[in-house]
Amino acid sequence: MAYEPRLSQRIEYLDESPIQFGQISAVRSSSAISSQDSILPTLSLPVGLPLAPSHAVPLPFPMSHGTTTLAFTFQGGVLAAADTRSSCSGLVACPAAQKILPIHSHLVGTTSGTSADCALWKRILARELRLYQLRHGRRLSTGGAAKLLSHMLHPFKGTELCVAATLCGWDGGEVDGCPHGGIERGLEDHTETDNQMIDREKSASASLEKVSLAKAKTQCLSSTIGEQQCFPKGRQGFSGPSLYYVCSDGTRLQGTLFSVGSGSPYAYSVLDQEVQWGLTVKEAVSVAREAVYRATHRDAYSGNCVDLYHITSKGWTRRNREDLKEEYYREKERRTQKKKEEGETGCDIVSVNT
Repeated sequence: MAYEPRLSQRIEYLDESPIQFGQISAVRSSSAISSQDSILPTLSLPVGLPLAPSHAVPLPFPMSHGTTTLAFTFQGGVLAAADTRSSCSGLVACPAAQKILPIHSHLVGTTSGTSADCALWKRILARELRLYQLRHGRRLSTGGAAKLLSHMLHPFKGTELCVAATLCGWDGGEVDGCPHGGIERGLEDHTETDNQMIDREKSASASLEKVSLAKAKTQCLSSTIGEQQCFPKGRQGFSGPSLYYVCSDGTRLQGTLFSVGSGSPYAYSVLDQEVQWGLTVKEAVSVAREAVYRATHRDAYSGNCVDLYHITSKGWTRRNREDLKEEYYREKERRTQKKKEEGETGCDIVSVNT
């Protein structure tokens, strides 16, 4: 007998319709249907169909999201950093989550929002970029990847989808649509016979290219008037670090410094003062680590460890995961050393005065 109320609640819950996206139009009230029985005598409704659309079932507790991710450009490329704490309301769901997801050899994305949504759309974007590379023989630029992701996410605006990504990549190194040394890992090794065949094809195509260029020059010279010159048509692409922010509502922004998450205000306080274009790799790593440490020290939803990715023209490299406790102890040692130095200087001043 103790389980009867729970069973009745379950039956009432199952009677509600889970369809809320327009597959079935809203059913009219029973009075309206009874008034038209004479017109539609053969109309019969299913037994379990509700007379009104059901409302969304509220979650058992609020799903609060929190994280700290950042990325900035400098002369050495792009540096991305993030903490590793995955939170669910006031609970730590996973202390060792991966919030920086590699997409291809020269592109990574920092993720903020729902972990499952971010992982799913990262896989979709990686698939589309790989298909683009197979079709066209070159990598899509970071701006093109950001535009593609923004267009794919825009139809879900207003839903519970929560994805905020920062795409960090390196563009350039492509000649005539082919990546400069852009053969992916695992496809770099070729046999000598393959190289010989490639050389023969190049030598054969070189003669054809000379003939086509000569014809193009004659056509251009004939079409020029006065001092006009005819330049060969070529694609000039941007070469260097690139940074874009994409949100699940379709927002797409280009910049040189982004920080996303509940700890971003604390991270910006460090980044706005320290980030410069002329930073070395060592200085950039220390600034990113310091910003994540300050954010995790004040934000309860961020913490545990810090991941660092460095993207250059050779691709992305990942540094070893560091525990933020070590940064805390380093900061403590710096403070004690600073106090000792101030005390020694104070003693020197007193001795001079005496």
